[in-house]
Amino acid sequence: MSGTGTPSLDLDGCAGLRVCVVASLWHTEVMAGLIAGADRALEEAGVVNAKMIRVPGAFELPVAASRLANSGSYDAVIALGVVIRGGTPHFEYVCQATTAGLMDVSASTGIPVGFGLLTCENQEQALDRAGLIESSEDKGYEAATAALVTARTLSDLP
Repeated sequence: MSGTGTPSLDLDGCAGLRVCVVASLWHTEVMAGLIAGADRALEEAGVVNAKMIRVPGAFELPVAASRLANSGSYDAVIALGVVIRGGTPHFEYVCQATTAGLMDVSASTGIPVGFGLLTCENQEQALDRAGLIESSEDKGYEAATAALVTARTLSDLP
């Protein structure tokens, strides 16, 4: 189980950041938990007026994140989605392409992209990471805090 060694991140100084959350539409129960976790992190950080956009699935997250990061309107983007393994190699292709795409957006633009993409073997794993009441992890919250703290840190760099 991941989560071991998770750092405690201080959200002080993140209140003025301009943030957009881009979230997929697949797996509504899991996505509701991820979005709620990201929203909670934004609220704790004092981020107001964060924008939320929805895209069909995980594969569409990188193009939306790229448009947002290149717009000059945001200090951080938080990408949320879930891919659950099925009976074909589709899972590997979508997970790899989405992960690489989101990393490329962040590296090429200098805008942090919070990585809230769950890549799970089954629905139970996804629910356990979604930040719901019965979940053991809250990956939406973690992705948001990572993006916020990274944006704050980058703002202090030359």
